[in-house]
This record gives sequence, structure tokens and C-alpha cells, in this order.
Amino acid sequence: MRKASNIKIGANIQQIRKSNGYTQEKLAESIEVSVRYISDIEQDRAKPSYEVLIRICNLFQVTLDQIFSEYLTAKENKSLEYSLAGYDQLTNEDKKTIEHLITYFNKK
Repeated sequence: MRKASNIKIGANIQQIRKSNGYTQEKLAESIEVSVRYISDIEQDRAKPSYEVLIRICNLFQVTLDQIFSEYLTAKENKSLEYSLAGYDQLTNEDKKTIEHLITYFNKK
């Protein structure tokens, strides 16, 4: 767990955005902020407001604990959730490939 006095969540937001196939421009338009603001958030030059965090969570169907996971004492492995965040945007062929891989590894 990192120190809460220097909270940096930009990389988490960027990872969530990219895993959902969004550009900074598309995210900015979707949550009605400027592209510059999104860039500043992702580079930890600006801290998002509560309203912006809620819009991001609702847009990508993630929770605040996924964004702040490094700073929370409750330990859960969120990397899998980040990876699966964009699953719904995959093609059916890609989804079937993932399902086959999971089946394969579960048999081992």
C-alpha cells in the first residue's frame, strides 16, 4: 500500500480508459470535460473532482476502489478486473479465444 499523502491515480484511470478502447478525446467528450483535463489527470498533474470520478466510474462500470486500490487497506487483486474491464468491447471471436484459454488453464 502506498502512502495516502501522495495519491496518484492517473495511471489507473489511463489503464481503465485504454482497456475500454477509449482515447483521451473520447473519454473527455463522454464525461463532458476537456481533453487537457483528462491528460492532466492521467499524468497526475491534476486531481479529478468527485463528479468526474463518478462519471468515469459510471461510464466504465468500475468502482472507486478499483481506482484507489493501491491506497486502500482492503487487499484484493484488481489487476484482473482492469484487464477484464474492456471485455464487452471485444469481438465475439476474441471472447471465444479468451474462453478457450481459460478452459485450457483450468484443466491444468
